[in-house]
Amino acid sequence: MGHQAGHAEHRPRVAVAMSGGLDSTMAAALLLERGFRVEGLTMRLWQEDAAAGEALVAAARAACAALGIRHHTVDMTQRFLQDVVSCFLSEYARGRTPNPCLQCNRLLKFGGLLEWAQREGFDILATGHYARIDRQDGRYRLLAGVDRRKDQSYFLYALGQAQLAQLSFPLGELTKERVRAMARERGLRAAERPESQDVCFILESDYRRFVARRRPEAVVPGPIYSRAGRVLGEHRGLASYTIGQREGLGISAPRPLYVLEIDPPRNALVVGHAEELGHRGLEAEGASYVSGQAPPPGLEVEARIRYRARGHRAQAWPLEGGRLRVTFDEALRDITPGQAVVLYRGDEVLGGGIIDGAVD
Repeated sequence: MGHQAGHAEHRPRVAVAMSGGLDSTMAAALLLERGFRVEGLTMRLWQEDAAAGEALVAAARAACAALGIRHHTVDMTQRFLQDVVSCFLSEYARGRTPNPCLQCNRLLKFGGLLEWAQREGFDILATGHYARIDRQDGRYRLLAGVDRRKDQSYFLYALGQAQLAQLSFPLGELTKERVRAMARERGLRAAERPESQDVCFILESDYRRFVARRRPEAVVPGPIYSRAGRVLGEHRGLASYTIGQREGLGISAPRPLYVLEIDPPRNALVVGHAEELGHRGLEAEGASYVSGQAPPPGLEVEARIRYRARGHRAQAWPLEGGRLRVTFDEALRDITPGQAVVLYRGDEVLGGGIIDGAVD
């Protein structure tokens, strides 16, 4: 974990980001058992279903009560609307496929919430992420969680040295199964709470309806072209498609067709066959590096281009203006603008950026 409690008068004061779920509750419980002064923090976020937001705050408050610790609610409603929800909608309107959890982690949990904790005199902000922090010679390394199926280091690539110095991930050395068993041993109700899988701020599981209500221009029908420019059909709105998608095109063809390009200026899709999907490289924007320094050009890395996707052997080429080029040893079919590319060396997260497009 990287932090240890000392004598009672010097015990660090730790804020734990609480949702009332299994992971955050067990993170708080473990820190309490290690002798830290622990309090819970819950971000009040905008949600389409206001009752669901209140239920989350209530669950977090109940978890804190069960642990005998104070609970604070931090209002992030407007910041969440501006930095996460609006970005999510704008990315779809640009024909990209965003991951709102990346924005939320970067700007809210480890931005606004960490700033709030610092202002209120907390020494450490802890979360239930499955990731690890390693301190060596005054420098911090971000490592993947031991449980590879639950590893969340992909979402944390934008963390820097100053942030890592004030963070703790108590679950990083544990598996999800062990965490659940430990919660049951302690009689914590959070052990039985199901995991959330959907985008947290959307009422229904179909995000397209959400986008349609708030960015109607993203769901205007338009042409589907072949690579040669022939019109093959009509799409239902660019927000309904992602690179590599096969289903929902509504085109009869002798061979399966896939989305090759999403073209917002023309409100068009370009489709083709599977062998046309592969690309040997990508460029990303907004690149950041955990060490604070860009890697040397051509560094051999393992690159992940989606959460829970396997890593691919690659070379990293930092560019000017916060851009990053990644070249792969093999052609990849699912390079998706709006997702993150995250660079690893073994267990260590080096950094990453948001994919702007595929290159060859």
